[in-house]
Formats: sequence, C-alpha cells, structure tokens
Amino acid sequence: MTEHKARKSLVRQRMAQTDESYSTALRHVTTQRHDTDQPHNTDQPHNTDQRHNTDQSHNTDQRHGTDQRAAAPIPGLVAGYPAFGAQYHRPSALSRHLLAQAGLDISEPIACGLGGGIGFLYAIFEYAGLPAPLLTIVAQHHPQPWFEAVTTHLGAATTTLTSSSPRTALAKLDAALDAGRPALIVTGRGLLPWYGELSEWEAADAHPVVVAGRVDDDYLIDDRSQEPQHIDRDTLGAAWAAHRKSRFALTTVTALPDPVDLPAAIRAALITTTDHLTGPVLGHYFDANMGLRGMAKFVAELRDSRTKTGWARRFPTDEALSAALRRLAECLTTQYTAVGGTRPLYARFLTEAADVTDLDLLPAAEYARLSGQIWTQLADLAERASRSGEIEDPAALRGQIADLAETAVDTETALVQHIRSAMR
Repeated sequence: MTEHKARKSLVRQRMAQTDESYSTALRHVTTQRHDTDQPHNTDQPHNTDQRHNTDQSHNTDQRHGTDQRAAAPIPGLVAGYPAFGAQYHRPSALSRHLLAQAGLDISEPIACGLGGGIGFLYAIFEYAGLPAPLLTIVAQHHPQPWFEAVTTHLGAATTTLTSSSPRTALAKLDAALDAGRPALIVTGRGLLPWYGELSEWEAADAHPVVVAGRVDDDYLIDDRSQEPQHIDRDTLGAAWAAHRKSRFALTTVTALPDPVDLPAAIRAALITTTDHLTGPVLGHYFDANMGLRGMAKFVAELRDSRTKTGWARRFPTDEALSAALRRLAECLTTQYTAVGGTRPLYARFLTEAADVTDLDLLPAAEYARLSGQIWTQLADLAERASRSGEIEDPAALRGQIADLAETAVDTETALVQHIRSAMR
C-alpha cells in the first residue's frame, strides 16, 4: 500500500473508531499541529529576536516545534541543512529549509506568508477514463511557484540551471551539492518510489522536492517525510524527466540581501496575497476562476440546477457527487493546501507578522482563523456526505455547502479589507 493510500486508510479507520471529523482525524494521524481551535499554539512563543537571528539559523529544534529535532548527523547531507518534512505545509517547509541552509532562519508560518499564503482556484476538468469530471480547488497562493514567490518577496538571489538530458542535469546537481548548495527540482510525483501507485492524474502532478545531499549513488530528498527519502541516480533522473515543462530546472539560493529586510518582504507578500484574491491574476478569461471571483463561481455552480455547468448536471448521480465531495474535502485539507484551506496557517503568519512589522494585523488574523474554521467545516461536511453511500437530498446538501462557501467569501472580503487597512 502506498504512503498516500495508507494515510487515507488510517484516517478513515480513526474516523470510524472515534467519530471524529475528517480534518481532526487527519491531524492525529499525521501528528501535525493543525488544530484550528487553538491557533496560537502557545507552546511556540513568538520571540522574533530568536526566530530571525541569522547568526543562529540552524539552531531550530527548540524554536519552531516538532518538525526540528536534535539528531545524529546524516551522512552525505549538505552542511547546515536543518530538517526534513513539514509541520504544517510542505511548500513552505521546503522554502524554509533552503533559506535556513543559506543563512536565514524564519518560521514555517512566515515562509507561508512570504509565499503568498492563501488563494483560491476553482476548476472542473474532464479526463478520459474518469467516471465524472475532476474537481480541483487550489486553496493556497497560485500559480506562481512557491519558492519563487518567497525569494522574490525577500529579494534573495537564486540561480536556475536547465538541461536537455538527465545525464547533464544530474552532473549539474552533483556540482551544486559538492559546492554545499541544496537544490529545488520539479519531478513527476508518480515516479517517486515512496508514493507507489497513483491515479493517472495524480502521477502527472508537478512535484517540487529538495535534493539535500548524496551518499554514493543515492540522493537525499526532502519531501513529506521527517526523514530523508533515498533515491538512486537513475530513478531520480526518470522522475525529474517526467516533468518535461521544467527542462530539468535546478534552483539554488546564491545570495541573501544584506541585511534582510523582513518587514519589507512581509509587506510585499501581503500586497501579493490581497491583489491576487481580488484579481486579476492572469489577465485573461480564467481569472473568473480565481480569488474571490472563483469562490463566487463555486457558490453559483453549486446552486445552479439548470445549466450544464451547475453541479446538479455535472454530478448527477450519487457516485459522481460522492467522488466530487471526496475530492472537495481533500482539496481543502491536503491537496495543494494545508488543513482548513491554508487559512489557519495564514492566521499564524499574520500573528507573527504583526510582531515583525508593527502592523495591526491581529484583526486580519482573526478573519483568517474564522475562514479556516469555515473551510474546515465545509470539508468535513463534504467528507461525511461522500461516505454515506446514498445522498438523501443532493440539492439540500449542495445548498449547505454553498451557504458555507458564501460565508467564506464574505469573511475573506473582510480579511482583505483589514490587511489593506493595516498597511495604509
């Protein structure tokens, strides 16, 4: 059984045993501190003098919680690489680890905010072989690559090399590691052996990972596990080649600004987040699917019982609707996001950012927290309904989901207003 399927199985077993919601059971199974009822996480003090001390950037095991541990040295690991895996959000954790190795220590919530934090993309795709259209919601900042957003807001210099073949790309990767620089690469998730068998659309996912070291012919990969994943040279080359669009791109941090102006970086990131929530993002027709407009479109199609784009006609059977609801729950909890649509983590970012910038961001943090609770409630409702076998009143269920999503739209409109007000 693959890690992905095993986790789902454990979550469902716990739900059956405890009657917990999907999100709550997931938190326990992954042992990650995602509890939206206690968003301040008081066991992790917001001591910014320690948190951003670049002279002590690798002493992170006590400052940032359970994802950093005192451990024996890992053979082959690039010097200064601090940890593996994520406490809350994988893209933010990878960004944080790369920056820590380069000399800048920030928390995972700050890395989340610098990456743009939250966003919304709503789309439904048709794939051959699937019994129903595939719903996709991306609840994190999108579409700019996460690490690119983080480094752009910080003003950090990066170098990206491309290649035309696995052999050349791996030689460049070896040179980067020999020079003491871990590298971010984009792979095809389906060819990473620790994911095992995935559906066709899951296997095709572009999946960034960090190569953090090498032992003989095995590379040490920072992905979702809190231990390095080992992969041999040929297998990594094949996984890297599977994402053809990236042309074997290899990104390393080459320089940090001196000094790092974290308050300015946070302000720039806040502007990106609010601008992308209100749009436009892409400058063409697809902007209707993004940000607050995308949320409103999601609500409208849930309520639409007449046209072919409404959920009543897109997902007309119990089987099709159940599949859409399972996917909805995953997209708001694990796929392209963190628990609660990344909103609880963004609330943590805003709370920490208030300390760093002296901006009055705490009211905005409360709205982010409330939005996370709404999206969590929506995900739990969708997950419970998807397990029922027969959906007694599909129209009423779609209406309940639409009501929650509409409340989230209002909440995030207020969130944007409070961030902008704090920055005036």
